[in-house]
Amino acid sequence: MPQEPRLVHIVDDVPELEEASPLTMVVVLDGFLDAGNAAARAARHLVDLGEGPVVATFDVDQFHDYRARRPAMSFVRDHYEAYDAPRLVVRQLRDTGGTPYLLLQGPEPDNRWEAFCRSVREVVERFGVTRVVSMGSVPMAVPHTRPIAVTHHANDPDLLIGASAWSGELRIPSSAQALLELRLGEWGHAAQGFVAHIPHYLAQLDYPKASAALLEQVERAGRLTIDLSALLVEAEERELEITRHLAANEEVHQVVVALEQQYDAFERAQASGSNLLAEDQPLPTGEEIGRQFEQFLAGLDHPDTDQQ
Repeated sequence: MPQEPRLVHIVDDVPELEEASPLTMVVVLDGFLDAGNAAARAARHLVDLGEGPVVATFDVDQFHDYRARRPAMSFVRDHYEAYDAPRLVVRQLRDTGGTPYLLLQGPEPDNRWEAFCRSVREVVERFGVTRVVSMGSVPMAVPHTRPIAVTHHANDPDLLIGASAWSGELRIPSSAQALLELRLGEWGHAAQGFVAHIPHYLAQLDYPKASAALLEQVERAGRLTIDLSALLVEAEERELEITRHLAANEEVHQVVVALEQQYDAFERAQASGSNLLAEDQPLPTGEEIGRQFEQFLAGLDHPDTDQQ
């Protein structure tokens, strides 16, 4: 039987990780489940705090569909240069207290998900990772004026650090990140994750408030200490920007008010043990939100056009 080609190269000698126990690996795969770029921005924040060495590299040619997601490159006058090759790597980082942890980051594989999961298993077992923690975000009918809600999930119920607002079964599109959590559980490795709920009218913009909320959960789950100060400043600036644009657009403001009423009714229903779907608080339709927020989003993208 032919042997499967090696899809991940793992650095042989990483003394900083030899005695690290427990060891957390954070996973953020770009391309899906990342409304508001919340997870990608959170991962970038971790790297910005102190970029560490790459300890494992995946053979991205085996996973990436270049025609579906064409990497950018530069054409300078009369020649090509600066090709932004996609990279799927594991970095060794340290938290504020000096505790080492790993970050698996890069484009979500377009194919060979099962082979990718087996490759991640190699990394987990080689370095003795004790917990894998993933981040993601989805657009939801929620207002930005309320706390960021986060869905908790895990392949072992003992790992959960928060209650779920969902009941019953939801059929959802799968992802390599979700499959990885499932397979790791079957192989006896702990994995959990967090999905932030992003106001769907902000889903196409960077939303650092949600990035900070995700990292707060990663801190708890991974027993890490992360300096969020710069990210929180960025989040505050974004919130002020949104507030200014809402003040200049009454129609958009009314949509947000409707979402606030629905959110508050939902919270009251939860507190009283009633049905999670609040009655008599109709949500704005997707068409209505899309129409009313088109101008709003254009204003956020071009702040110089703000009304004086």
